[in-house]
Amino acid sequence: MIEPLKDYSRLCVHTMTTKPWTLEEALSGYSEAEISAITVWRQHIEPYGAKKAAKLIEKSGLKVVSLCRGGFFPATSGQDREKARNENRRAIDEAAAIGAPLLVLVCGAVPGIDLAVARQQILDGIAAVEPHAKACGVRLGIEPLHPMYAGDRSAINTLEQANNLVIALDSDWVGITVDVYHLWWDPFLRAEIGRCQGKIFSFHVCDWRTPTRDMLNDRGMMGDGCIPIRDIRGWVEKAGFDGPIEVEIFSDDFWAQDQNRLLSRIKSAYLRHV
Repeated sequence: MIEPLKDYSRLCVHTMTTKPWTLEEALSGYSEAEISAITVWRQHIEPYGAKKAAKLIEKSGLKVVSLCRGGFFPATSGQDREKARNENRRAIDEAAAIGAPLLVLVCGAVPGIDLAVARQQILDGIAAVEPHAKACGVRLGIEPLHPMYAGDRSAINTLEQANNLVIALDSDWVGITVDVYHLWWDPFLRAEIGRCQGKIFSFHVCDWRTPTRDMLNDRGMMGDGCIPIRDIRGWVEKAGFDGPIEVEIFSDDFWAQDQNRLLSRIKSAYLRHV
């Protein structure tokens, strides 16, 4: 039996969860809601630049858990693959600038590129940028995405594939981001989480709506779907993870609502279902 969480000390919210807010609005809103940690998406930094964003975050007192996102390594030409690697190096620099210890990688896929080829390009791409990540003190979290995204968003679709990449790369700076939305369906999930011992760098939660009305922007609030979130939390904790629990919800419905009320609902669902 996994014990419920008793407080909000591990709660983190992604700026994409409150997408309508600017970075400044998110920092203010999270602080007022007594949420102490934030994961920042690059699009929320862009209007300010990394230096100004870093000052705003420092002033807020919020802990930065990670920066989203890097990745998207596969491409049809060597020139475009090198562009992708340089873009990841810039993302690593942004993470370092705002004090994020982790850059989450959505690894990428391109229609027309065989999945096996794409996976090799992903391995090569991460290997190419790992020295820069190490030099900047920023870890890289490989996030497997649900198979429905294999055609154009990520060729890494199971935790087994991500674990195998981590083993092949053999770096203290490369690990795993476990997102329940993408992995809950996997019959081997518990065993693969066990393989992650000491290599889980971040943990994302939301829920799977039934039926799902949109492939990207129809995630559910924790407890509103079919994901055994608390069981999965127990598995990742058994594998050595005791860090922030990040609420990442892509939802057109929620983005249309009052964002302060959304944060209140997140806090309630977090204690009840995570």
